[in-house]
Amino acid sequence: MTSGKLKTEAVFLLHLLLTIGALFLPFLVSWQITVPVLLLVIAQHAIFGRCFMLSGHEVSEDDGSTFYSHVIERLGFQPNKKAIRFFVRKILYALLTILTLIWQLLLNNNPLLF
Repeated sequence: MTSGKLKTEAVFLLHLLLTIGALFLPFLVSWQITVPVLLLVIAQHAIFGRCFMLSGHEVSEDDGSTFYSHVIERLGFQPNKKAIRFFVRKILYALLTILTLIWQLLLNNNPLLF
């Protein structure tokens, strides 16, 4: 494996870890940290219209790809990129933000880590 390919795969694995971790943030990390982090992701998509990490593992957004559609394609499936892009960019991170606030503030659950 070349050093360029190794770097691309390392960035992919980091992105995968961060993406999976984001799904568990409402339960693991305090809302004072989670909400600003998720709002930064939302702002990144709204202001710049893209994810900065995608270029690190050579995924172009020109065809509507997102990290999620890229992962699904790597698993051998052909996802609806437009639907995934809409869900991720408009719904998912807003939903995680709301879930964090409900879980921790309304239901008085403490985060598992900090």
